[in-house]
Amino acid sequence: MFFAVWRAFPWPLALAYWVFVSLVIIATFVDFEHFIIPDQVTIGGTIAGIVASFLVPELMNTESRLAAAVRALLAAALGYIVLLLVLEAGKLAFGKKRIRLDGPTPFTWKRHGDDAEFVLGAEQSLWSDYFAREKDRLLLKCEDAKIDNHVHNKVTLEFYYNRVTAEDQTLMLDDINEISGTALEVVIPREAMGRGDLKFLAAIGAFLGWRAVLFSVFAGSLAGSLVGLFTLLVGKRVWSAKLPFGPYLALGALAWMFFGDAFVRWYIGVVSPP
Repeated sequence: MFFAVWRAFPWPLALAYWVFVSLVIIATFVDFEHFIIPDQVTIGGTIAGIVASFLVPELMNTESRLAAAVRALLAAALGYIVLLLVLEAGKLAFGKKRIRLDGPTPFTWKRHGDDAEFVLGAEQSLWSDYFAREKDRLLLKCEDAKIDNHVHNKVTLEFYYNRVTAEDQTLMLDDINEISGTALEVVIPREAMGRGDLKFLAAIGAFLGWRAVLFSVFAGSLAGSLVGLFTLLVGKRVWSAKLPFGPYLALGALAWMFFGDAFVRWYIGVVSPP
């Protein structure tokens, strides 16, 4: 990637893009492995992009350092706001998912330090993965459930990030070591994407400008949808699986960085042929 940047751009731009490419590579592999993008990459990248645009105003297609910095700041704000709107709209439309299990399925909730491990059938995940917001709740319709030494039959457990309600009794999860039983149905809260993606798109905008923001969202959404559809077709997806969006935003950003001008010329030719 460093060699490709050096060959494709004059040296002032190449130096700035080396910083950007470094951030993109880190964000991609951390997000694939841990489903997070660190603030050092996103917030730090946004600051680095604004500074780079001030030092190399050609990044924002201007000769004025001040204008370049302002454009980078506005593009970063646009990136954050665009995905924030998508995040909130996605929460309203797809904020929960109901899964009717094939039959009575054993489950366990077991404390591990400040978090807990939640196992439902063959699915295993961290408890904190389900609760991005304080108001999120997870419903577990159970044939039977055991909370420490208390047994409940035909009960629906209503979980929040820090408490559980069973038969009108609310218990704090900090006071519970283990919950187990047999589940029939689960309703899980979910987000359209993580907030790290919002900040990552802001960093992309700070380095590449507002057009790159819109292109990265389009190209990243298209690439992520195709990958998700492929995994569904080959039967590799499970109900608790997550698809990191950061790597696809990164792919869209790199595509814009190398081929953005060519894409614009092609697009103009399509919508306004000579």
